[in-house]
Amino acid sequence: MAENPQTLYCYVHTQRETLLRCNRCERPICQSCAVLTPTGYRCKECVKGQQKIFDTARWWDYPLAFITAGVLSYFGSLVAGLFGFFVIFIAPVAGMIIAEAVRFVVRRRRSKLIPIAAVVATVLGGLIVPAANIVFALLNYYVDAGSGLLGLLWPAVYAALAASTVYYRLKGIRI
Repeated sequence: MAENPQTLYCYVHTQRETLLRCNRCERPICQSCAVLTPTGYRCKECVKGQQKIFDTARWWDYPLAFITAGVLSYFGSLVAGLFGFFVIFIAPVAGMIIAEAVRFVVRRRRSKLIPIAAVVATVLGGLIVPAANIVFALLNYYVDAGSGLLGLLWPAVYAALAASTVYYRLKGIRI
C-alpha cells in the first residue's frame, strides 16, 4: 500500500514544488534556495545563522588589524625597497608575517571584514614610501630623464604581493 505523499512547496517560492527539506529546520526548499553543505542541504537562513556563530570579532579588532597591517607593511616596504628585484621574494614573506601578526593581535577572532581591513592597510602601508617618493621621482625624471621612475615599480609589486598573501592567509584559503 503506497501512500500519496503530500505535495511540498518551497517556503520562499510558494509556487515551486519540491522534495527537498532543510536538514536543520525541516522547511521545504527548492533547488535555488538550497545550499549544499558537507552534511546535506540547508536553507539560506540556517546557513546564515550558522555563519554568525563563527563571526567572533569585536569592534576593536578592526582598527587593531588595520593599524598592525599598515605599520608592518610600511616597515616591510622600507626593507623591500632596498633590494629592488628581490622584492618578489621578500613581499610574500612580509605578507605572511603581517597576517600572523594580525591574527595574534585580534587573538584569532574571525570575521569576514578583518582580512579586507588588513589588505587595505597592507596596500596603503606599502605605498606610503612610494607616495612620498613620487614627488622626488618626478623631479628626478625631469632632471635625469627617467631613471627614477623605474624605482616606483617595485613598491607597487611589493604592495600587490604582500596584500594578496595577507588576504589568503587570513581568509583561510588553501592552495
